[in-house]
Amino acid sequence: MKAPPFSPYLVLAIGILAVSSAAILIAFARAEGIPAVAIAALRLTFAALALAPLVWTRARGEWARLARRDVALALVAGVFLALHFAFWISSLDYTSVMSSVVFVSTNPIFVGVASVVLLRESLRRGTVIGIVIAVLGGALIALDDLERAGAESLQGNLLALAGAVTVSGYLLIGRRLRRQLSLLAYIGLVYTTAALVLLVMAIAMGANLLGYSLAGYAFIVLLAVGPQLIGHTSYNWALRYVSATFVTIALLAEPIGATMLAIPILGQVPSPVKIVGGALILMGIYFAAREETRRE
Repeated sequence: MKAPPFSPYLVLAIGILAVSSAAILIAFARAEGIPAVAIAALRLTFAALALAPLVWTRARGEWARLARRDVALALVAGVFLALHFAFWISSLDYTSVMSSVVFVSTNPIFVGVASVVLLRESLRRGTVIGIVIAVLGGALIALDDLERAGAESLQGNLLALAGAVTVSGYLLIGRRLRRQLSLLAYIGLVYTTAALVLLVMAIAMGANLLGYSLAGYAFIVLLAVGPQLIGHTSYNWALRYVSATFVTIALLAEPIGATMLAIPILGQVPSPVKIVGGALILMGIYFAAREETRRE
């Protein structure tokens, strides 16, 4: 494989910084009255439109050479990405930024379970340890949320977990396709597919896409430019040079960054119990992801 023009680790660091701001920008957009599914749809639509001129002029040749199976995989990755954003952004309506971003980051655990269910691989000791530790941490956060915020918070945590499951599929397919597709060709297919799926979902759910404040649209544009075009595109670029599991380990920094931003900006100070629970989940993710790295 050709050596990367930039350090994948530096690119991942920049991506993590960009994505850490997503929950804050979403909270601001929700405060302007924009529904969660509309935020997701507009975020991906703006990103896909911004990329369209480059993608159309540089990636069409690669698309023409793609096997039908690979085209289908890219479309499935786009559906997974759309569902990830729909679930995760909706979760922020019901639970705190910290709970949401910690639960949505549990995808290495689901990758480990999927390897057993789908690939019939044995469940390794590190993965089991990671799952047990993460479940304990999740139980602590869920009980603390239930006591402080009521049953609604559990709904938010479950939505964030659904976002973790769907983003696992997105990352795994990305690792498979990025070995043969350029970054532009891949994200052009995936982001456009995700945008179309989310637009259909928004229309089906009766969510308006027009008529909001200029500030609301400005927050979504910032979401499209920062967390999406810089953040997620950085992850997809890095997937050509490092494993999907390494990327998920690196993403452990995202919940920390998002929580640190939520404290001064949104006034969401996590309780000591929630901090312990979050630390346990991150530890569990680390053990599970490390085991997947060894498997690879």
